[in-house]
Amino acid sequence: MTAHQDPGEGRAPWTRQQVLRAAIDLADQVGLESLSMRRLSQELGGGTMSLYNHVANKDDLLDGMIDSIFAEIELPTDEQDWKTTMRARAHSVRAVMTRHSWAIGLMESRRTPGPATLRHHDAVIGCLRDAGFSLSLTAHAFAALDGYIYGFALQERSLAFGTPEETSELAKTFLLQFPTKEYPRLAELTLQHVLQPGYDYGDEYDYGLSLILDGLDNAWHLENPNQSRPT
Repeated sequence: MTAHQDPGEGRAPWTRQQVLRAAIDLADQVGLESLSMRRLSQELGGGTMSLYNHVANKDDLLDGMIDSIFAEIELPTDEQDWKTTMRARAHSVRAVMTRHSWAIGLMESRRTPGPATLRHHDAVIGCLRDAGFSLSLTAHAFAALDGYIYGFALQERSLAFGTPEETSELAKTFLLQFPTKEYPRLAELTLQHVLQPGYDYGDEYDYGLSLILDGLDNAWHLENPNQSRPT
């Protein structure tokens, strides 16, 4: 019997990956604040102490969960130009954050990142370096892109609407509650932009992403005025 094992409790036939997957699924369903070792063991159908055969503690569980989520993100490759690759990576990160919104604030906060996390970061840096970015511009690019990607994901999660229909209803309610004469510019944006057919706040993601990528492209050219742009 191990130090952590319940008397009479045999080793549960789980793998570490199965435990992490179950924890991720549970966090997706009930939120991270409701995830506990006891509730996870109940989901798996075993005793709480059996979990410690696979994770050392709650921090180790979170580290493994975040690393598993990084493994879901599409890795940058050298098959396309850097802007196309970084755009695809940004869309992949956003899709993963949409599936696992509880993880947004944890993606870059773990002190013991796992192999999938390190592999992902190394691939992003490698893509930019291979495209001719200097070390300093690579650092700037990484910070700007991730700040935007995670920031947008956090903002989307915090908004009071999630679909175009919900956006339209909220905008109409807003116009009824606040006099347009006192807030003319806000009313103009709401009436002539937000309430137009087909408006979806999520579409703003690509626009902002393009601004950053184009800005990084220009920054590279300023550093290398006598060379062609990176591909």
